[in-house]
Amino acid sequence: MTIRVGKNPTLNFWKGETDLANIEEKVENIILEPIKKLGYELYDVEYVKEGKDYFLRIYIQSEKGIDLNDCEKVSNEITEILDKEDPIKEQYFLEVSSTGVEKNLRKEKHLKENLNNEVQIKLFKPIEGKKQYKGILKEFDNDYLTLLVDKEVKLDRKNISQIKTVYNW
Repeated sequence: MTIRVGKNPTLNFWKGETDLANIEEKVENIILEPIKKLGYELYDVEYVKEGKDYFLRIYIQSEKGIDLNDCEKVSNEITEILDKEDPIKEQYFLEVSSTGVEKNLRKEKHLKENLNNEVQIKLFKPIEGKKQYKGILKEFDNDYLTLLVDKEVKLDRKNISQIKTVYNW
């Protein structure tokens, strides 16, 4: 579900990565409780620029699963709150969705929840000729992540572009 919101339809400057992360944190703090009250868990907030457009993506989950009605309910609840609090000055598209079966692991808590689980990692620069690794997440710290493939592989977190859970169909 995508809804175009925000007060200013034009943008006069580029927001850097840090600014985008700050916006994600502000939005998360604003919508966490309202989403909980509806009976859902806020999994993640992502604010990204794609082409000329900005997208605020809200990922929710529930033990019962998530369907379109759940996304609509959350969207309706948080749209008015976001308009009132106005944490984002430029125009953006609001998307509310489930995490999907293969979840992006962007936060420390996501990594902790998936220790000893299979993950897929994409890298910015290849290591040993590979830009993708699939294996068991063994450990991590602020700088490195250790993955058990055929052997243990230590990956610099600055070189990781994406980490996802693996669903074996």
